Amino acid sequence: MTALESGSSITGAKRSGLPSLSENTFVRYISFAILYVAQGIPEGMTFFGIPAWMAMNGKSASEIGTFSAVVIIPWSFKILVAPLMDRFTFLSMGRKRPWVLVGQFGLMLSFLAMAFVPDPLNNIKLLMIAGFFVSLFGSIQDVATDGMAIEIVPVDQQARANGLMWGAKTIGISLSLVTGNWIINNYGFEYAILFLSVLISLILLVPLMFRERPGEKLLPWTHGAPSESALKIQLESLGQIFKSLFKVFFLPSSLFMGIAFFSFQLGNGLINAVLPVFAIQEMGWTDEEYSHVFSIINISAGFLGMFAGGALADLFGKKRMMTIYLVCMIVLVSVMAFTKVYWPRTFFVEGFVGAYYTLYVFLTIAGFATGMSLCWKRVAATQFTLYMAISNLGRAAGASMLGPLRNYLPWEYVILSFSVFAIGMLVMIQMLRLNKHQVSLEKLESDHPEKTKPEVLVING
Repeated sequence: MTALESGSSITGAKRSGLPSLSENTFVRYISFAILYVAQGIPEGMTFFGIPAWMAMNGKSASEIGTFSAVVIIPWSFKILVAPLMDRFTFLSMGRKRPWVLVGQFGLMLSFLAMAFVPDPLNNIKLLMIAGFFVSLFGSIQDVATDGMAIEIVPVDQQARANGLMWGAKTIGISLSLVTGNWIINNYGFEYAILFLSVLISLILLVPLMFRERPGEKLLPWTHGAPSESALKIQLESLGQIFKSLFKVFFLPSSLFMGIAFFSFQLGNGLINAVLPVFAIQEMGWTDEEYSHVFSIINISAGFLGMFAGGALADLFGKKRMMTIYLVCMIVLVSVMAFTKVYWPRTFFVEGFVGAYYTLYVFLTIAGFATGMSLCWKRVAATQFTLYMAISNLGRAAGASMLGPLRNYLPWEYVILSFSVFAIGMLVMIQMLRLNKHQVSLEKLESDHPEKTKPEVLVING
């Protein structure tokens, strides 16, 4: 591998300070995991903690639903933000690192501002505005971190990196939910959000300390210069980005993966909608019991994913492991559907929920790593975000199917419906040709015209 390919070649700058992300595997793993914890902390509170706190204090379903909808909206903007990240940057500080800093700094300030919403239970609109900006900057940090990971992490390390990232986010969500709600109930809303804001502030040190590539500026006023490898893949215009995205997304393996993501998330969205309703209405659990079980399972699955999910995908192959996980999930759901006689036994349902979400985390890690390996680095943020948008669309559509299916089918067949969509993903991933796709990416790169005046197209500092 040449210096240019490894990202170690620089323009007019000396290497100094801590190792860059492109140079050091350990630094990469730790940095991306910590950045994903920062995403999980506000999600745990805005998606789960605050709605539960509102419900406990007698707020109406309409108020809670509106708050939840508002904080989800910015995550739908990711597909609009991603092309801007691929096009515009302060290149002497890296392709995506400036955007990571913007997202993390904005996340810190917006979350801090939320702590000072006066009497939040009686200022729902102001609380919603604060929640909207928390999610907005969280989504910016998410897209930038994913884009940076695709560009920096070698393909053979992406599964393990995804395991650490996804597990870290899951743990961040669960721990912030448990810790935040405990502080709210014992000391008040302001102290809970302030405490979590301090954690997010500390995480800001990570993107401040580590460069993407050696020789780049650490801060705008420090010494450094754009990396040649970053200059090489920087695109000239939004039109060029969308043209490049079209070329790579409609390569066969890329298209099949998009369909696979959509099909699986149809089933997963349905299961996510089914489980709390099934547990409470059919099993007679309370909402607190379900939340307790879910939190424990989520944390356990996150830890397993961190240390085993990525390693298994690296060791045995992403495609093979996705196949195994899908077959196991289909068998698991089928057993659950056809063993109604055991449903009254709490441990049986808890075992199903635990096994399902553990397999889901492992499948997600392998799936995201596969999606990253299909991305063309020139449009990595946009392409990967498109995969995520397709997944979110499938998840929303799957959740919306609960009502119609339940009107016509008993619970066992509603649950079994998941298998249809999982089989759809199973079929699609058998059609993936990952090595052939890498050859196609190399051809796209070799056919792409080099820029002649990169300094006009981006801010080089």
